[in-house]
Amino acid sequence: MAVQALIFDVDGTLAETEELHRRAFNEAFAAAGLGWNWSRGDYRRLLTTTGGKERIARHVAEIGADPARFDIPALHRTKTDRYTALVQAGAIALRPGIAALIDRAQARGLRLAIATTTSRPNVDALIAATLGQPAARVFEVLACGDDVPRKKPAPDVYLLALERLGLPASAALAFEDSRNGLRAALAAGLRCIVSPSCYTDGEDFSGAASVVDEFDRLDPGVLA
Repeated sequence: MAVQALIFDVDGTLAETEELHRRAFNEAFAAAGLGWNWSRGDYRRLLTTTGGKERIARHVAEIGADPARFDIPALHRTKTDRYTALVQAGAIALRPGIAALIDRAQARGLRLAIATTTSRPNVDALIAATLGQPAARVFEVLACGDDVPRKKPAPDVYLLALERLGLPASAALAFEDSRNGLRAALAAGLRCIVSPSCYTDGEDFSGAASVVDEFDRLDPGVLA
């Protein structure tokens, strides 16, 4: 079946956001008076757990504490506020090729969707800062982490995006940067193109339809 829709992951795919996320986590921890500071190595390891709240809970368990003793949702809200403020201040740009890919898709009448484990405020802030428009004006469907019971590598968020699009998996193409994202897309029956980000380079992308260094290296024929 011909491609009718493109479904994008957000963090690491649309933009190299993870360093801003790491900074926002550390600022939230400091504001709460916690002695936690995630290094790049820490964060690379923690990124194998999808979802910010889940990542905090994993860290708490790894340091031998009880996650129930911490208000993880409140910590995550503070982190989200700090992240969106950083994005709104212009601290991020889209990855090479993403804006052109969106433009080509729109020119061909393809539908656009988001399928991400991140929260909706993060998506809204990123799209407004980089494309100068509300996310809902660019993407017909926005399926985010809090919309589904299970995060990637479970296929839930991709299945939700397809349901909202009203399309079978064979009519859509997914774009990802990570092994967990690829696994989620494949489990939903989607073909998936991967461009590794700074935190996912070296992961196993077996099963991807294509792996490219950057999305500006993508063969235009994939949208046919």
